[in-house]
Amino acid sequence: MTNDIDTSAAALPIAPGEWVLDPFHSSVNFTIRHLGIAKVRGRFTGFESELHVGRRAEDVRVSATIDLASIDTGNTDRDAHVRASDLLDVGKRPTMTFRSTGVSGEGEDWTIEGELTIGEVTRPVALAVEFGGLVDVPTGGNRHAGFEATGEIRRSEFGLDFAPGLLGEVVKIQLDMQFVEPDPAGV
Repeated sequence: MTNDIDTSAAALPIAPGEWVLDPFHSSVNFTIRHLGIAKVRGRFTGFESELHVGRRAEDVRVSATIDLASIDTGNTDRDAHVRASDLLDVGKRPTMTFRSTGVSGEGEDWTIEGELTIGEVTRPVALAVEFGGLVDVPTGGNRHAGFEATGEIRRSEFGLDFAPGLLGEVVKIQLDMQFVEPDPAGV
């Protein structure tokens, strides 16, 4: 007797389908060292993400686009300078995109491997993902799933090597994302 169940694959904690980003309960944040002694924290307020969940981890696809002009570090003068052509140059690099190439893990701890593109430069990046859970919304509607993803990139690998000594080389990334479960009737 053959077993048609793939026991080598980790069970996915959420149902298959096209999950929809809840932008009101999600955030894209970063931290970078200033002068090597203190951290500057910021966020991007303009972003989109898609989450396709298949029956196995190999079938999961995540993509995201971040509007680099939406940077917010809590200082409007600094934000304008970071957007300028001598630093981030959002006229030349309007977006940052991520496309997953693989997902692995189990339970609450997962890893998403992918490609991050800033301007014309694409590099591999890995994000550690913590599954926060799946809950019914008390006010009704489809269930929500929460995730926290963390990782880091090196600015010079993306051609963003401006202001050495002033800004740190490593940018730490923290994503807090909520997605809404697909309508079971629509599957």
